[in-house]
Amino acid sequence: MAKGNINVSVENIFPLIKKFLYSDHEIFLRELISNATDATLKLKHLASIGEAKVEYGNPQIEVKIDKEGKKLHIIDQGIGMTAEEVEKYINEVAFSGAEEFLDKYKDSAKDSGIIGHFGLGFYSAFMVANKVEIITKSHKDEPAAHWTCDGSPEFTLEPHDKTERGTEIILHINEDDNEFLEESRIRELLVKYNKFMPIPIKFGTKTETLPKPEDAKEDDPAPTKEVDDIINNPNPAWTKQPTDLEEEDYKNFYRELYPMQFEEPLFHIHLNVDYPFNLTGILYFPKMTNDLNVQKDRIQLYQNQVFVTDNVEGIVPEFLTMLRGVIDSPDIPLNVSRSYLQADGAVKKISSYITRKVADKLKSLFNNNREDFEKKWDDIKIVIEYGMLSEEKFFDKADAFALYPTVDGKYYTYDELYNAIKAKQTDKDDKLVILYASNKDEQHSYIEAAKAKGYEVLLLDSPIVSHLMQKLETSKENISFARVDADHIDNLIKKDDNKISKLSDDEKTKLDELLKEVIPADKFTVQLETMDSDAAPFMITQPEFMRRMKEMQATGGGGMFGMGNMPDMYNLVVNTNSELVGDILNTKTKKKQERLINQSLDLARLSQGLLKGEELTNFIKRSYDMIK
Repeated sequence: MAKGNINVSVENIFPLIKKFLYSDHEIFLRELISNATDATLKLKHLASIGEAKVEYGNPQIEVKIDKEGKKLHIIDQGIGMTAEEVEKYINEVAFSGAEEFLDKYKDSAKDSGIIGHFGLGFYSAFMVANKVEIITKSHKDEPAAHWTCDGSPEFTLEPHDKTERGTEIILHINEDDNEFLEESRIRELLVKYNKFMPIPIKFGTKTETLPKPEDAKEDDPAPTKEVDDIINNPNPAWTKQPTDLEEEDYKNFYRELYPMQFEEPLFHIHLNVDYPFNLTGILYFPKMTNDLNVQKDRIQLYQNQVFVTDNVEGIVPEFLTMLRGVIDSPDIPLNVSRSYLQADGAVKKISSYITRKVADKLKSLFNNNREDFEKKWDDIKIVIEYGMLSEEKFFDKADAFALYPTVDGKYYTYDELYNAIKAKQTDKDDKLVILYASNKDEQHSYIEAAKAKGYEVLLLDSPIVSHLMQKLETSKENISFARVDADHIDNLIKKDDNKISKLSDDEKTKLDELLKEVIPADKFTVQLETMDSDAAPFMITQPEFMRRMKEMQATGGGGMFGMGNMPDMYNLVVNTNSELVGDILNTKTKKKQERLINQSLDLARLSQGLLKGEELTNFIKRSYDMIK
């Protein structure tokens, strides 16, 4: 039996491992199974090039709980180690066996799937164990070795009678970590981190129902047998070529990823690139809501089929974090700060590649089946609009497929919209005015007024549309967006023709003074306008600039400082050519004038959903009084 000290550069590495190496103790199982997978894939590679004179067979990794003995076993049938290799790879902590293996066989092992990036992975075992044993037999014709360490720098290494190739790690679990002796907890971790590992992982057995024999009676129970419970899928869809997969395969994989998600994805994007970086994966567009936050953190990041995290910010462009699916890349650095990721050149290239692939897929879907794309627009628009705002390259590409729906259910691309409305909706200053509504019901009367003039009205109702309009106005030439209730329609798109008012200047002055005596100045700015005689007598509008700035500040990242806290201010547009306005002006009694003004004002407020509470009650009572 040999004894010795582990070659470390600090007096005792184990407290450092427990405190600083990993933030979460549960990671130990991922690390140990990753090592077992590496050992198995190494053997596969060496056997394939004739360097290991053994039969590879169908190896698996087994995880076993010994609750009574308070031990956890991780057993592989991989390459194994000699006593000399245990000394080298286990005791010289700074040496990574996987890194050395990759360096030696870097050309032939390029696609072998060796994980080899978890560094001190084996020593994570001491986060949950007060003693760790390794029993290992190399694929070479040498005796097995038995290594034992109790968490101090001292170890023992002696021969063992193990006859089968591979390695068994035995963890003597700490009292404080008894949760890792519970079957449900270990199964949870295996499913979380190792669900798609490339080597089958056995965890106990399960009962499998067999087909009934042909001569069985109807009420005979079906025969059963105990079989290995393999908890992982070693060949997930993203590891295959797109040409080898059908649409149903992608849907089945989505259900495998999200078993509690009952809605089918709208479509998928298969990622597969090996230069200038290596990345595979499948992204899914689920049905979206208008909530920008609830959808996030559903993309799973893997490294050679080992789960790493579902927080992919900094790797995937932010607007795509609302998607679902899997990204797998050995080129993404792990366990480093978010700021490092954002500055890493490889990560930036990966992010750009994913953005381009998503844009290309959307363009392809639009070109191949526009009708279907239009049907899905409401479910995907939040991602596309967010991308247009946050990624300049995506904004440029989105011109080909971003849609602008109208209140009548038509869909335009930007170029189509421009050509459809430029003849009628260009104002006297040669600026194209794009009218839109955010709510068809609430803004119905304003929409109808615009349509009566032959104008097209878009329906733009996502929470970030104010930001997007601002972006479009600065990116496109000589255009502006205006919500249909931002002013009366003739002011929104000013033409050269000037209407003649029925009121003289003196009458206008008198009307203005009369209105300002009754209408609260802290809520409304009175605006006398010469309009068509059949247009609404009183109309409430909210200036486009102020309303948009408030909306932008409410959704974050835009607007003017403090604008979101300002009280709502509205314009009261009064049509001087309306018969009712003339009647108000000519009514003899002050009381009746005030009642007509209040009633007209409340009708305008009602049309905008601004009449509530006591004011609504008073309006209803006044209305009944007026029709008695």
